[in-house]
Amino acid sequence: MSIKLKAVERKINVGKYAGEYRYMLQADLYNRLNQSKVIQEAALRSGLSGGVMNAAWDAIGEVIKAWATEGHSVAVPGLGTMRFGVNAQSVADVNLVSASLVTTRKVIFVPSVDIKQELKNTSISITCYDRNGKLVKQVTSADDGTVDEGNDNNSDTDADNGGSTENASSSTENGGSTDNGGSTDNGGSSTENGGSTDNGGGDNGDDEVSLG
Repeated sequence: MSIKLKAVERKINVGKYAGEYRYMLQADLYNRLNQSKVIQEAALRSGLSGGVMNAAWDAIGEVIKAWATEGHSVAVPGLGTMRFGVNAQSVADVNLVSASLVTTRKVIFVPSVDIKQELKNTSISITCYDRNGKLVKQVTSADDGTVDEGNDNNSDTDADNGGSTENASSSTENGGSTDNGGSTDNGGSSTENGGSTDNGGGDNGDDEVSLG
């Protein structure tokens, strides 16, 4: 099992590499497994019937929704914690405070240590395509998953090349915005470390407010 990425040769339009063609990494798209498939597989692994597993799945979902909307950070069994948060505008006058200041309601998911370790231990497979879409190379990495903190001057980042890197997680809007895989927004990141710390800025200069 490995994380599948692709490196696509693209022309950079802005930044210090403007005008150059460079290979940019992004996540390969994965097929989305529906709920019935997940329940069926979980039933096989646990030895429970599909009906029992489905009832348990629905019950856990209802409990998480109920407690999260009451302001709790709720444990998602085997995965991490989930809570609700908002992006909102700030005002100088208390008389102007109202619900209309909220610009975005969102779900913040923080993965457990076990999930993070599993991700760190998973190897990476990269398929390289040139500017014409031709497959030119395949790379397999079994490194230790160490995160580059930006000390390598030769590494490419979005700030340097003006490109975009897609996350393996997907964003879902359901009455608000959902951040998957640790909730990384366009303005910062959410980190929970014995507690939850949200980044100070929301979209369009909004202030981050979290529930629970």
